[in-house]
Amino acid sequence: MSNEGKNVAVHYVGTLDDGTKFDSSRDRGDALRFVCMAGQMIPGFDAAVKDMQVGDIVNVRLEPADAYGERDENMVVPMPISQMPGAEQAEVGMRVMLTGPMGQPMPATVCAKDDETITFDLNHEMAGKALNFEIELLSVED
Repeated sequence: MSNEGKNVAVHYVGTLDDGTKFDSSRDRGDALRFVCMAGQMIPGFDAAVKDMQVGDIVNVRLEPADAYGERDENMVVPMPISQMPGAEQAEVGMRVMLTGPMGQPMPATVCAKDDETITFDLNHEMAGKALNFEIELLSVED
């Protein structure tokens, strides 16, 4: 029986291929709730939960295409510091929130900076990475 379109609750642990844990609902003690296959989750996570039964635990490895996509070097954008108020305080490695052309928030990482230019990486921080999840289906509601 498919869980598509149903409200589900899961616990999950996400790791990279080297074993580094990047996220865990178990560590937070709070189950993740979402509508399965409604586009609220990365595609591979949704697909893994779609045919699970309550109590099932699955381990899945998602390639970038089924997670946050491949890195796009066109999303690495240099900008003049003079056009970015407060940019002089930013440091390489910082996560910042920029504003897109339509006013939408755009998370970015400062990846380079000199006296005149600051460069932002607008790729999702998990872009280009394979992700591993242990997923336990806790509940399903219509």
